[in-house]
Amino acid sequence: MSGGGATSWRTLLLRIGDKCAEYGGGSDYRDHIDTCFSALGRDFETSKDAIFELLLQCAEQLPHKAPFYAVLVGLVNLENEDFAKRVVDATHSALQDALQEGNCDRIRISLRFLTALMSSKVIAPSSIIEAFETLLSSAATTIDEETGNPSCQPCADFYVYCILASLPWGGAELAEQVPDEFERVMVGLQSYLSIRTCCNDISFSVFENDEGTSPTEKDFIEDLWERIQLLSHNGWKAVSVPRPHLPFEAQLVAGQSHAFSPISCPVQPISSSSNSKKLRGQERHEAGLNFPQRLRRLSIFPSNKNETMKPIDRFVVEEYLLDVLLFFNDCRKECAFYLAGLPVPFRYEYILAETIFSQLLLLPQPPFKPMYYTLVILDLCKALPGAFPAVVVGAVRALFNKITNMDMECRNRLILWFSHHLSNCQYIWPWQDWAYVRDLPRWAPQRVFVQEVLEREIRLSYWDKIKQSIEDATALEKLLPPKGGPDFKYTTTDPNQELTDGHRLSRELSGHVRNRKTSREISSWVEEYIINEHGPKFALEVVAQTFLDIGSKSFTHLITVLERYGQVIAKVCSNEDLEVELMNEVGLYWRNSTQMTAVAIDRMMGYRLISNRAIVKWVFSSVNIDTFHVSDRPWEILRNAVNKTCNRLADLRKEIATLEKAAHAAEESSLKSAKDYEEAKLISEATDGKEPGQPPARVKRLEIYAERARKDVATACESVEAKKVALSGAIDESKALFTLLFKSFVDVLNTKLPAVSPDGELPNLRSGNANEKCVEVDLEAPASMDVDQDNENGGANDSGTNGEGKRQGYNIGELEQWCLVTLGYLKAFSRQYATEIWPHIEAIDSEVFTGDAHLLIRKAAFSGLSRPSNEW
Repeated sequence: MSGGGATSWRTLLLRIGDKCAEYGGGSDYRDHIDTCFSALGRDFETSKDAIFELLLQCAEQLPHKAPFYAVLVGLVNLENEDFAKRVVDATHSALQDALQEGNCDRIRISLRFLTALMSSKVIAPSSIIEAFETLLSSAATTIDEETGNPSCQPCADFYVYCILASLPWGGAELAEQVPDEFERVMVGLQSYLSIRTCCNDISFSVFENDEGTSPTEKDFIEDLWERIQLLSHNGWKAVSVPRPHLPFEAQLVAGQSHAFSPISCPVQPISSSSNSKKLRGQERHEAGLNFPQRLRRLSIFPSNKNETMKPIDRFVVEEYLLDVLLFFNDCRKECAFYLAGLPVPFRYEYILAETIFSQLLLLPQPPFKPMYYTLVILDLCKALPGAFPAVVVGAVRALFNKITNMDMECRNRLILWFSHHLSNCQYIWPWQDWAYVRDLPRWAPQRVFVQEVLEREIRLSYWDKIKQSIEDATALEKLLPPKGGPDFKYTTTDPNQELTDGHRLSRELSGHVRNRKTSREISSWVEEYIINEHGPKFALEVVAQTFLDIGSKSFTHLITVLERYGQVIAKVCSNEDLEVELMNEVGLYWRNSTQMTAVAIDRMMGYRLISNRAIVKWVFSSVNIDTFHVSDRPWEILRNAVNKTCNRLADLRKEIATLEKAAHAAEESSLKSAKDYEEAKLISEATDGKEPGQPPARVKRLEIYAERARKDVATACESVEAKKVALSGAIDESKALFTLLFKSFVDVLNTKLPAVSPDGELPNLRSGNANEKCVEVDLEAPASMDVDQDNENGGANDSGTNGEGKRQGYNIGELEQWCLVTLGYLKAFSRQYATEIWPHIEAIDSEVFTGDAHLLIRKAAFSGLSRPSNEW
């Protein structure tokens, strides 16, 4: 087989169904399949195994083209049944393994491919029905109160979702070929939906309101079931699903339909009535992590943007988009290519934007790092310069208009994404459209959003550049952070100024550093001349301010100072109260730089100069409490501290798993060495050392190996035990951290939240404050949402306006907004770190969430942990 031929069939197999040069730029599916099948046929005998492997890989990693690969298998089946049988068996093995491992993506994609193979006559329809019924039976058993475990409903819902999600690719064939059996499956699905619990969890909603989700609103499974029913009433016709098998149906029907072996689902743990609420809650949480909801639909644009699209087509396009984002997360260019060229006969830019933003804002965590979605959006703006940039602009404006009700975690992600996006678009944005936020109260979410975006932009650029970018909206200059650098307490500008003790001691300390005095020498000097004479608090002030000033030139300077003189800082920070004072000094020195404040405190925690508990105390101290609703600074520092604590737990668990694996290998090696030694010893003793094969020297060598292997086992076991001790300590530390964190939230919120009414009705913090004066801002008439077509990176045309006309000011009072923001962060922290919180939930409940905790506090914390409302 020639190299050129191999390249030809591989490329054609990868690009089938795409508008590309390999297929002459055409989109006729029959031509694509004929061309590809002919290329496969030419090299089939010499490349059979390579074709088999690439075909299965394409079917798994390009699932939006599964019907094309199924038709190719069907055509090969006409000439080589063994090859088709291998494909069926391999897909069965992949599905069965995925079920046992809980690999959600492989389960879903394998079932879709099997359904497509059935449509191409490769698999008998009865086999698909049997697979559906197996999954449906497992789902129904799981949610049964007596025989199953309702806490594992996410697993049951996922199985049902997989069945429903595969029907657009094969529902027509099943309804035509096995109507009675298919009707039985549909009845079973209807029965399952009637007994399951609706899962409209408000804790994962991007937008919040006091009332939560309407009880009549459908959850994801119910919504998909409704779409499938509409598809059924429409004769199973979905224009978004290509049906390339139809032109070949007369040929495919002559092929052998292969049997598909039965599958089995893993048995879920059975619930016991004696299980505590904590255990059931933890099971529910873990099930949600193992079988997460793939998409939480985010409606950004008006419904008329997609009015020509049928409900099932929206679902199918979303599936396509999520699959591409999943399998091309390490290949940006290919990802943008496939996202922009789905095999559908209609435009879908608005759904594309909504789906990407829904993943970026997905709670509790996005599937990939937010940076990935930033790059995808930028690449799509370049790939679709005439359409997608304007859609992105519209999405940002729509989200900005809804920012008041946005979840705090989502708001933070949006700020980070938007600032990074603008940094790739030359910081171009029609800021004049948002200039009105300058006249809103300083706690208004839209004003805070603009303020935080500008601050993040300065981190990515520099102050003068960002000031220049808003020159058309000079009113926003007030929202820029101060331009000045550090604020050194002992700066002297007047040489004739009389020096205080602090000035003099700071200069002496700087001189010791310049003279390369050791950490021990400086510590002795600090104790003798500062602590003994002026007290520890004054010593801390001098040492912290001086070292921060020495390390202020760059991150590297700061790290160098902390590495060399960390012991000096540790000496003057002998307890948590002094650690809090240290952070106060950091905040004062870097009052003009949120970034440097966060970096300095994070590095100090990394060098064990500050504990995570001290950071919690500092964040909830009087220095920061009044800024909770107007700045992200305290929350960023708190997130960093909790992340570092949880990352240490994760690292220790990974290290223990690695060491246990090494210990197991060492034990096996030791047993083998001991066995070899014993066998050699017996033979040597039986022959009195005269056997040529077992001389005494070899026996001695094997004894040394066996002894060394035993020592390796002992060393490995000691390492495992040492890490387990460290893990136990880290778990205790995290328990203390989260207990203190929740207690701090309760303490500050209890003093500010309005009381619950006598009849138990919760106060509505979003109702507004009648005493607050509402400001109206007049804006110019709206302009087009279009962007400059020359701007390939998706930056907006700076000549537009927001199109809102007269805008109402923010009418929620400062106290109410403070409560909303603080409750929002309580919910966000509970949700984000739920995995580490659940093992300690009973202790936290008993120590924190007693009768003294306000009901709104319990609601925020418990909904973040997905605890049922009857526990609030």
